[in-house]
Amino acid sequence: MKADKAKVLRMLKTARGQIDGIIKMAEEDRYCVDISHQLMAVSAVISKANKEVLSAHLKSCVKHAETEAEMDEKIDELVNMLGKIMK
Repeated sequence: MKADKAKVLRMLKTARGQIDGIIKMAEEDRYCVDISHQLMAVSAVISKANKEVLSAHLKSCVKHAETEAEMDEKIDELVNMLGKIMK
């Protein structure tokens, strides 16, 4: 992984802590909207971590591909992955 490992790990650990809190909220039958707010917050942190990883991938792995064919392959890989989540 070419991303700032400490930054990504910090965000993922934050998300893990938030998920533990959400589980506890659900177990305690807390108010649905409160749980939903926390779910949106954890989703935002995971999205931010993913953005960091993908940005580093583009700036390193794609940018420094040895051949144009390798670069095209890496770009296609990203496009295919993004296509799956944007359905």
